[in-house]
Amino acid sequence: MFKKLSESDESFFIAEVGQNHQGELDIARDYIRIFANEGADAVKFQTRNNRYLFSKDAYEAPYASENAFAETYGPHREKLELKPEWLPILKGDCEKLGIKFMSTPFDEPSLNLLADIDVDILKIASFDLGNLPFIHRIASLHKPVVMSVGGGKIDQIRSSVEVLLRQHDEIAILHCVSEYPCDYNRLGLENIELLKREFPSCIVGSSDHFNGTLSGPVAYMKGARVFEKHVTLNRAWRGTDHSFALEPDGFRKFVRDIKRVPLMMPAKPTEDLGQEKVFKKLGKSLIAHADIKAGDKITLDNLSGCIFNTQFIPVRESGRVIGSRARRDIPKGEPVHYTDIDGWSA
Repeated sequence: MFKKLSESDESFFIAEVGQNHQGELDIARDYIRIFANEGADAVKFQTRNNRYLFSKDAYEAPYASENAFAETYGPHREKLELKPEWLPILKGDCEKLGIKFMSTPFDEPSLNLLADIDVDILKIASFDLGNLPFIHRIASLHKPVVMSVGGGKIDQIRSSVEVLLRQHDEIAILHCVSEYPCDYNRLGLENIELLKREFPSCIVGSSDHFNGTLSGPVAYMKGARVFEKHVTLNRAWRGTDHSFALEPDGFRKFVRDIKRVPLMMPAKPTEDLGQEKVFKKLGKSLIAHADIKAGDKITLDNLSGCIFNTQFIPVRESGRVIGSRARRDIPKGEPVHYTDIDGWSA
């Protein structure tokens, strides 16, 4: 899946829903339908067993936030989780639309749940970078793995990758800055080049929390080929991730602009230069600036340019004409023809 990206200019796009579905199955299904249409290759959710993941104290802690869905943290998180029985439905929707169903397991029960429904791609969150026991359990499923490295030091990244590579090499490492949102001057996209040098057997990509689209094309130019971007159906909805996520049209433009980057790079073929429509219509042709007699030398002083309905010798070719001899009299103001010049071959 990811290995083929190293052999082409193609990219892989992940629409990260996270918990922006507001805990509603119909909304989650809308995300799949809409973002598949906007260019996503995979739609990603998050899977948690909150009573396993959080201690009793953390689960029952008061949660006073403008984005809270409950007065304590555990019930707040429960409101935003996908029910286990919904996961096969969402995977089926992805299959019908020809995209991959992807999720981040945050704990072992969630990983087992995703294994049971045969999830297409597993994500290792930045929070679990360096969590080698958990990474080992993820790798042992032999599923393609995407791992974000936000907040991680190189030795932590290296040890995590080593554990993954013991099982398979369908791995994408995503440069990430764990700031929500992330200002443009904190993106640190040069780190993509470091990751490519350090891990040549892995595909490198970018997962950013920047609230715009420019980060994508820049990351591509640094070598990223997998792109994860938070998405939302409404940036005004309650929740911590909506404000910096891309709405459908923003995601469409994000995908479009990244795909355009490799097409922008090749130089224009030499044979096409000067053949542009604007030059055909408005390009100047060489004329005699003063009367030129047969046998006269063509000089800087006796040439000029004029626009005709039909182009003769383009003025950009004057360097090839100057210094040659005129074969005939060329009155002032008349165009210079190829046949008027000694030794000229058009």
